[in-house]
Amino acid sequence: MLYRETIKGIIKSLGLVFGDIGTSPIYTLTVILLMTSLTESHILGILSLIIWTLIIVVSIEYTWLAMSLGQKGEGGTIVLREILIPMLKSGRQIGFVSLLSFIGISLLFGDGVITPAISILSAVEGLKLIPGLEGMGQQTLVFIAAIIAITLFAVQKKGTEKVAGAFGPLMFLWFIALAVSGIVSIIQVPSVLKAINPYYAIIFLLENGIAGFFVLSQVILCATGGEALFADMGQLGRLPIVRAWKFVFVTLLLNYLGQGAYVIGHPEAKSVLFEMIFFQAHILYIPFLVLSIIATVIASQAMISGMFSIVYQGMTTRILPMLKVDYTSRKLQSQIYIDSANWFLLFSVLMVMIIFKESRSLAAAYGLAVTGDMVLTGVMMSWIFYLRKKMSKFTIAIFITIIDIAFLLSSLHKIPSGGYWSIILASIPFSVIIIYISGQKKLGKTLSPMLLDDFLKEYDKFYNNMPKIKGTALFFAREIIKIPPYIANTMFKNNIIYEDNIIVSLIKTENPYGVSGSFKGDLADGLRVFEIYMGYMEVVDVEALLKENGIEEKTIFYGLEDIVSDNVIWRIYSTIKKVTPAFVQFYKLPPHKLHGVISRVEM
Repeated sequence: MLYRETIKGIIKSLGLVFGDIGTSPIYTLTVILLMTSLTESHILGILSLIIWTLIIVVSIEYTWLAMSLGQKGEGGTIVLREILIPMLKSGRQIGFVSLLSFIGISLLFGDGVITPAISILSAVEGLKLIPGLEGMGQQTLVFIAAIIAITLFAVQKKGTEKVAGAFGPLMFLWFIALAVSGIVSIIQVPSVLKAINPYYAIIFLLENGIAGFFVLSQVILCATGGEALFADMGQLGRLPIVRAWKFVFVTLLLNYLGQGAYVIGHPEAKSVLFEMIFFQAHILYIPFLVLSIIATVIASQAMISGMFSIVYQGMTTRILPMLKVDYTSRKLQSQIYIDSANWFLLFSVLMVMIIFKESRSLAAAYGLAVTGDMVLTGVMMSWIFYLRKKMSKFTIAIFITIIDIAFLLSSLHKIPSGGYWSIILASIPFSVIIIYISGQKKLGKTLSPMLLDDFLKEYDKFYNNMPKIKGTALFFAREIIKIPPYIANTMFKNNIIYEDNIIVSLIKTENPYGVSGSFKGDLADGLRVFEIYMGYMEVVDVEALLKENGIEEKTIFYGLEDIVSDNVIWRIYSTIKKVTPAFVQFYKLPPHKLHGVISRVEM
């Protein structure tokens, strides 16, 4: 039974986690070979760099070090931030860690746009090898890739639960195909096996100097999706992913060595993987091409789902504004769809496809976001290991972070030739995060919340002397110590006091999961506090939780701000607040009970 569960977990993780890294053989060696002469020693050096990048960056950095830092099975940049912040004492250090995590999240957005674009486009380009389609124009290929992307994003709202079961077996078939094709080529040129020795990687870098250093910017493409292993931990847990990686690593190793063997015999090859398959068994080429397109769609699906999870984490940790969330599965609350994030991603994917036109051109824009995120993960990991006094892991993490920095520096030369798009794409969510957080702080100060003691004195006067409305009224407040102005305005200016008034406070915990709700006690006659403790990744059904605790509210009051400002930044913040759902809409509270209380605020 345990064996069957293990196999099931491994197969499932192939579909949910390893799509990106599994489809990287389609384009990685092809774009690397554009940067160097195709001598046997150079090919061995490049293969050695690929193999050791997979070992150091994916196996050691992510599957060992990073995944050992998961919280209750959850991983990702936000999790590292949530682990690290309670360990820090200085406000400056907390601010610095928060900034690192904001940059990391933003870089993942950049990655989330370019990954589907390069994966789908590179697979579709394989159509050119089919006899009769050799003359197919690049615009036609871009159009086909765009149709696939539009279809993929359009079905997101319906959820992927029904088809997700097929993802794992299809990716298993893909990895087997990669391994078999690699073995067939290795048999022809067994000398490529020497590339497993890191000596060839070191010699390549030493002999090629700065040119060899820049090759690293394309070598890192073999590890794209490595960060997904850590970020997607929560979907399956650590063990199935680690076990599946052993299988995936062997198949990738065999395929890359096979591609290298093919290039040694066919130095004129342009699209290495597809030409190798066509050379080995042209009868099976079309089924392989179809499988490769399916694999890239699965890889893109995993990235889209990951983006939804990251956006949701950002909302629950209050670094991103509230956005409309739909739940696409009755069984799994973690299966979510975020409309605005979905269409923003699709628009961006189509834009980069149209701008770059070819997968090899897109490779010029790819790498900056990936390497930047790897460096930030390395820095935060090293810091955590140091504070926990795990010095052996700290030493290894520092060494790997230095290697990550080398990859990042080698990728900087891509900025003029398209890499700037990674920065532009990442700057959009980064700007939203910074403006939103700054706006929330400024708004909090401008609103001048009422101290609890002052509020209670005023409340007692009104409650004892004013006629009360029958039933229960709910009010929401982030913290009880400071009462939001809308509550005071409702009760004291508008003379609206119910017999039973409950202030509901949602409190984020340091753990990713867990939800509990309980009454804290009576603050005064007819005034109670109900606290909801929730994990920062938890999808909370507030209405159900209230009913479970016997709360049958008649009315729900919430605050709305009408922000007026001459400052451009605060105007943008005001627009963000207007176009995003209010707090009560986000938590899907019954609309017929809602009453928004508007406060005019000058910022």
